[in-house]
Amino acid sequence: MSDENAQAVGSYARDARDGRLGEVMGRVGGRVQLRPLGGGREWDVPPECLGEAAPADVLRERVRLLNRDARRRVELG
Repeated sequence: MSDENAQAVGSYARDARDGRLGEVMGRVGGRVQLRPLGGGREWDVPPECLGEAAPADVLRERVRLLNRDARRRVELG
């Protein structure tokens, strides 16, 4: 992944160490901060461990999160 694409706030990236997808939130101390697509705690990734997030993977994760939220609403209602 090119350095400029990896650092663009709001873009998506994959942590090559464990495969997690995240949204780029910024850069601190030489590391890129990613946040899970559904929200949550950010984690730091060394720039050399960033991989490209395929659009299909991002879409799949978003649909999974929407389905999870819909199931929770049904369970509560």
